[in-house]
Formats: sequence, structure tokens, C-alpha cells
Amino acid sequence: MIGAIEAGGTKFVCAVGNPDGTILDRTAFPTTTPEETLAKVEEFFSKHKIEKLGVGAFGPINLRAGSDNYGAIENTPKITWRYYPLMEELEKRFNVPVAINTDVVVASMGEYEYGIGKDVSSCLYITVGTGIGAGLVQDGKPFQGKNHSEMGHVLLKKHPEDTFEGACPSHGTCLEGLAAGPAIEARYGRKGADLADQDHVWEIEAYYLAQAIMDYFVILSPEKIILGGGVMKQEKLYPMIREKFMELLNGYIEVENVDELIVAPGLNDEQGVKGCIALAVKQ
Repeated sequence: MIGAIEAGGTKFVCAVGNPDGTILDRTAFPTTTPEETLAKVEEFFSKHKIEKLGVGAFGPINLRAGSDNYGAIENTPKITWRYYPLMEELEKRFNVPVAINTDVVVASMGEYEYGIGKDVSSCLYITVGTGIGAGLVQDGKPFQGKNHSEMGHVLLKKHPEDTFEGACPSHGTCLEGLAAGPAIEARYGRKGADLADQDHVWEIEAYYLAQAIMDYFVILSPEKIILGGGVMKQEKLYPMIREKFMELLNGYIEVENVDELIVAPGLNDEQGVKGCIALAVKQ
């Protein structure tokens, strides 16, 4: 039995499952302080005998293998979690091997192993929500450089009709600063869910997402690009993004079927916990 923890900044999802991705039990609760949150984690797993544990965590996380604080949360805005040794604490509490990565990387692992990416050798998962992040899986392994990727902070060309200065405190008009959920709300004074019938909102959103996807595509050449997260609940975005992506690509690289290249997730919001299982199995 494999344990899974989707450690989000807002809530923790804990689950147990089989190596084939079948979820046998799960629970969710708000993310509070590390002590309170991990007490609830222990309470859930006390009912199950797990052999391994996979964790997908909010970041930034130290993924520099061999460093003193490997697996720790780093300079997060969540003050009580700043520099918290999450992986070390979980190893102490459960005495099982723990595999850890970012929440978006484990979502990519879930779709690669069990979802819409299971028939390709590489897939890129992009989450568009409170923040924007992306994780690449190639031949069953997540891409890892010196530390984890921050693809949400690529710089973009502004839409000619967009006067918004950007919401990212570090970069202003990066992808996250222009297209994440808080950027939409800051630009229009309303949440994206309340703007569903405003086509110009989603035309600008698609313009930015397509730009970033084109950059990722020419650099990484993934076989599948999966777009998830709360903003992507606006399903009208998918065809708009595909159309703008093809315009930007301008025939430079042949794409046989853009509808099969840029897709929605296939796991109905379970890609995170299932990805944690995949991460643990492959450890």
C-alpha cells in the first residue's frame, strides 16, 4: 500500500492506494501550522500500513539531492512553513521511504502514468490557478535541474489591448503575473468565475497562455501538453489557446493534430494524489 500527500498551500489531501493508481481511501483538511497539519496526516495514516510515501508539495522546495535541507519548504509566503523540513519530518513519523517533488510535477506524473499522458513518452502538465507552474515528465522521470522549474515566470509580450501592469511582485508581467487567477481578478476587479460570458477576458488569457505554451513547445518538444487548474475550468479556453498557439507557431514545426497536443487533464482532479503514488513507486 502506497501513501500519498498532496500538500497544498490551502489544503492537504492524504490518500492510500495501490501501485496501479487505484485510490482506496482519502481525506482532506485545511493547511494550518505544520504541527497541526502533520498531526492530522498522522491520524489518517495510522489507519493504514503504508510501505512508501509520495509527496507533492507547494513550494518553493529544496530538491537539491544531497544538500543538508533536501526536501524542505524554502522561502514560502506561508510564514509558519518557511524552511520547514517536511521530508525529514515525514520520514521520522512514518519510518518509510519518502519521495517528494512539487505539486505540479506530481500532477504531471499522475497524468503520465495513469491518465491522458500514459501513451506518450513525454508530457508537460501546466496548472493555471492561484499561481502558474509546470512540470515535465520524460520517459517516466520528472525533469530536474539544479532545483525545480519555475515555468510560470517566463516573460511575455503584452497583449496590445491589455494595460494591466502585472500581479507578480518579482517580475510584473511574467506569465503568472498576467494570467494566474489573482491577475485576472486584479485586472477586472472580479474573479474569473464571474467573467465567464466576457469573451475579451478569455481572448487575452488565451493569448498569454498560448505564448508560453509555444515557448515550452519549441524548447522541450513534449508529446502532450496538459492544462489544468482552476482557471482552466473555463472550457472555452482550450480551443482559443489551440488557435492562438498555431498562429504563433506559424508552421515552423509541424503539428499533426493540435487537439491531441493541447488537452485537458484526464484524471478528474485526482492527478495530484495519483502522481504522488507514481512518484513513490518509482523511487
